[in-house]
Amino acid sequence: METDLHAILRSLRVWDPDVTDLRPFDPDTAPPTPLPLFATWFAEAVAAGQPEPHTMSLATVDEEGRPDVRIVMLHGADPDGWSFATHATSRKGRALAARPYAALTFYWPVLGRQVRVRGPVVSAPSEESQADLHARSTGALAAALTGRQSEELASPAELRRASEAAWERARANPGEPSPTWTLYRLRPETVEFFQGDPDRRHVRLEYRSTEFGWSRTLLWP
Repeated sequence: METDLHAILRSLRVWDPDVTDLRPFDPDTAPPTPLPLFATWFAEAVAAGQPEPHTMSLATVDEEGRPDVRIVMLHGADPDGWSFATHATSRKGRALAARPYAALTFYWPVLGRQVRVRGPVVSAPSEESQADLHARSTGALAAALTGRQSEELASPAELRRASEAAWERARANPGEPSPTWTLYRLRPETVEFFQGDPDRRHVRLEYRSTEFGWSRTLLWP
């Protein structure tokens, strides 16, 4: 039987009150810089049981101006920027080399919240990138050692053989380097905090980086 996609879509709700807590957000109480508010919202998403709150959409543009987006994991957020990692030779790595500017979006539906971050991207030194990788799990190292990210794959069997060999290397040498693995930092020019409202009077607070520091602006929903 053919799936009726539109019927399924019409049956769905956004922010079902049985599972979503739309909390009031007074932008006048927001801190003068975005990082403390991000840390607070992130901790609240974790406490509210949001699955995988550390995952985010990463949008880039390649050398021909074509946009792309995928889900990646947040590796950290501090005054140096929001960080993530990938192979420099991957599709997103090549896009960032050509156009080192990106956008991130976090979506935490359990609280009806989004956070959007945009700005230039810089690469961390190799030593720092490797240290970040080796601070992670054996599986993360094995995935990095498997390599060839975004290249064409002949068959699942080829991936299985390469992955098994990489797992053996990772277990035998937890400090083995992955030369193309790179830690990237997005240095924000704008950070927007979106809080959903049950009456659709959503709050959108945008921080903008200026030569005098951060400014704050409300946006129409």
